[in-house]
Parts: sequence; C-alpha cells; structure tokens
Amino acid sequence: MGKEITKETGGHASPFERIRKVNEAGNEYWESRDLAGVLDYTQYRNFETVIEKAKLACFNSGHHIEDHFADVSKMIEIGKGGRREINVTLLSRYACYLVIQNADPKKGIVAHGQTYFAIQTRRQELADENIEENQRLLLRAEIRRHNVQLADAAKGAGVIEPIDYAIFQNHGYMGLYGGLKQEDIHRRKGLKKSQKILDHMGSTELAANLFRATQAEEKLRRDEVKEKDAANRTHREVGAKVRQTIRELGGTMPEELPVVESIKKIKTQQRKRLGTTETPTKKKGK
Repeated sequence: MGKEITKETGGHASPFERIRKVNEAGNEYWESRDLAGVLDYTQYRNFETVIEKAKLACFNSGHHIEDHFADVSKMIEIGKGGRREINVTLLSRYACYLVIQNADPKKGIVAHGQTYFAIQTRRQELADENIEENQRLLLRAEIRRHNVQLADAAKGAGVIEPIDYAIFQNHGYMGLYGGLKQEDIHRRKGLKKSQKILDHMGSTELAANLFRATQAEEKLRRDEVKEKDAANRTHREVGAKVRQTIRELGGTMPEELPVVESIKKIKTQQRKRLGTTETPTKKKGK
C-alpha cells in the first residue's frame, strides 16, 4: 500500500464508504483513526489492540501483513497554529474486514461493519477471479497461436513426423518442469487422460509456457537449427532457462502450481453470461 495519499469522499449511504480513500496509484484504503471513529472507539489506544489482533489473523491466513497494513505517520492541526505528529495505519479492504472481525461485538456499528466488509470483500474476490479468468483465456489463445509457429520452426529444424514433434515438445516440458515429461506432469497434477494440461493451468503457469514457446521458436530460427536432436536440445535448454529465471525471482516451480478449473468450462460460463450459448447447426448437402 502506497504512502502517498489523496482523499476521496463520496455521498454513499454507508459510513464505511464515506471514509474510504484512494491513493495516487488508484488503490483504495481506510485510515485506522477514521475507522476507529466510525466504530465508536473513543480511545484510539484500545483500537490499536484490535489492529494488532487483525494483523495476527492476516498472518495466520497466509497473507503478507505489509500488503494490507501500512503503519505511517501524519501531521495534524492541534489549534493555535500548532501541529502534532500521530501514528496511523492504512488499511486495505481485507484488513478492515479482519479489524472489524476482532472489534467489540457489543457495539451496534460493528455488526453493520462486519456485514458490509464481508459483502464487499467477496465482491472484490469475484472481481479478481474474473481478471484471472480473462488472463487465462488470453494466454491460452496466445499459446495455441505460438505453438503453431513453434511447430513450423521445429519442422524447419528437421522435426517432421508427429512422433518426433511429441518428443520435441517433451524436451521443452522437461526443461521447464525439472525433467518431467508431459505424461509425468499430467499424472502429478492428477488430471484425467481426456484433460489437457494447458487447459488446467493458471495464468502464472500459462505465462511461463508461453515464454518457453516463443523463445524456443525464436532461438530455432535465429540459430538456424537444422537437425532434430539439436532442436530437442534447444527446446530443453530454453525451458530450463525459463525455470532458472523463475527460481531466481523466488517464484513457485510450475509443477508445484495448482490445477485450476478447465478453461473450456470458463468459456461456456462466459458465453452463458453474455447470452451467446452456441448450438451446433447441421449443414445441408455435403
């Protein structure tokens, strides 16, 4: 959460919306002292105890505290032209939800806040899920397109027969997945034989495979590889390089990433939401 802040106050009915602010990066946040006031905490030091409990809950839920709680200081007017520095915690929507879950339940406004932030947090989760779905659809389409180009580059390097291309593809997977072949990945992820690996990858894993495919194609063409064993080595080397980069950045190895809902199901759901469910049509004649 950024510390450079600008205030946004709207005419919303909820008191929690009225104290919501947005920073220069467009990220929403709430100031702890504003929230304490809405929740009828007259002594801020009592509210600080609630914030500490919320931070612990955030940590125990597997989230990074600094992503949701930012401790800052600000200057306030104290009368007669004087100013004083005070401590404030900037809270994300999720942080507010945790704070209110740990607030005094005897206060009527707390119950209202619990309902408000539970609903709003779920709305945000759904919005994030929609972003992930769209990213997956885009990346899957890009991989499909680039795999055609990769196959063409491989053909130019002597990978002609379907069995040879399957071996070529496996070398790319082995480089990226630490020695695992396609069937090994399939088995490790618990997929059925009819399920395609790429259709069950999240956006992070799809992006890694897209990078592997594009870079392998470029290297085959750039190095003018003309022999299928050399093409296999090239593909594996590229995959291994992508894996090394993920490791250096502290990322999760692709074989450890979770299996997600089939991209085919997402397409069907989106068509239904848009009211464009496709029905097959029979052609007359031929």
